[in-house]
Amino acid sequence: MNIQVPLTTLIFDFGGVIINLDLPLCISRLKSIGAVDVEKYLSNFGQSGFFLQWEKGEIGLDEFRRQLRSVCSGNPSDEAIDTAWMAFLQDIPAEKIALLRNLRSRYRILMLSNTNPLHIEQSARIAFEAHGTTMNQLFDKCYLSYEIGLTKPDKAIFEYLLADAGVQPGECLFIDDGQKNIDTAAAMGFATRLVKQGESLDFLSDLSHGNNR
Repeated sequence: MNIQVPLTTLIFDFGGVIINLDLPLCISRLKSIGAVDVEKYLSNFGQSGFFLQWEKGEIGLDEFRRQLRSVCSGNPSDEAIDTAWMAFLQDIPAEKIALLRNLRSRYRILMLSNTNPLHIEQSARIAFEAHGTTMNQLFDKCYLSYEIGLTKPDKAIFEYLLADAGVQPGECLFIDDGQKNIDTAAAMGFATRLVKQGESLDFLSDLSHGNNR
C-alpha cells in the first residue's frame, strides 16, 4: 500500500473484502437444483455468460432465472433458484462493520462492486441487518455494476466513479480481492491494496486513528 498524498476516499470491493463468499456452496446448491456445468460461468473474481449479463444490468431477474433454467436438467422454482444463488454471499464479520464505522468519521467510504440485484437486495441486506445497520449507513455511495452497466476490471467503471464522486485517483485507496481489478486501478494512479478472500482489514486500523501515511 503506497500512499503518496493524503487520502480522502476509501473504495471497497464488497464480495470477499467486506462480506465472506462461499462459491463452492453456491455451485453445490445450483447443482442440487439441476444446473449442469454451471461452474464454468462463475468465479470469486468475475462471472461470464448470462451471469455477467445480469451483473451488467443487461438482463433482469426473470430473464436470469429463465437462462439458468436453460442449463438445468429440471425445472427449478423461482424460490429454489434464488436460494441457491444467494448461498454465494455469507456473513460480514463484526470487526469489519466496526472498522467501517470508525473510518467513515474521517474518510469518504465508497463501494465498487460487480454484483446483481439478488445479492444486494437480499443477501447483503440480511447480512447488514444482522449487525443492526444497512449498507447505506456505512457507505457514502455504492457503485454497483448492474445499476451503472459497467464491470471491473474495465477502466470505464473506475472513470465513472471518479467523475461521479469528484475525486482524483491519487487521493483514493482501492481495496479489492481481484488482481486484474487492482492492476487497472494501479495503472490509473489509485493507491491499491490486494487482499485475500475473507482477509482481515486490520491494516486499515492506522487510518481509523488518523494516520494515512
